[in-house]
Amino acid sequence: MTARRIRITAGSVSADALLDESATARAVWDALPLAVAGQTWGDEIYFSIPVKAKPESPRETVERGDLAFWPPGTAFCIFFGPTPMSQGDEIRPASAVSVFGRIEGDPGIFKKVRSGTTVRVERA
Repeated sequence: MTARRIRITAGSVSADALLDESATARAVWDALPLAVAGQTWGDEIYFSIPVKAKPESPRETVERGDLAFWPPGTAFCIFFGPTPMSQGDEIRPASAVSVFGRIEGDPGIFKKVRSGTTVRVERA
């Protein structure tokens, strides 16, 4: 299969990401393009998307730069550092998420994004 690359733009910040081969990634890909007001929670941006996906290899902690789907909120999540649930250096979502992709480059650029900023996700 060909690589599924996406571009995420939030205000003046833009980053490319690569989706994996999971069913969750396919469902997100099929829902693109999206433009939704994002919310922040620590060093995470999240926003509800029109995707229904069952938990797929759910994880309680993630890595910096991971993209994940949070089933309880049908939310697309961008992780770029600790959240209010994190302990020490870990990055901990509110509850288990399905990781489906990864930011290419420095995900720390998303620290500039504030709640309410429109986040655009499109095929690259």
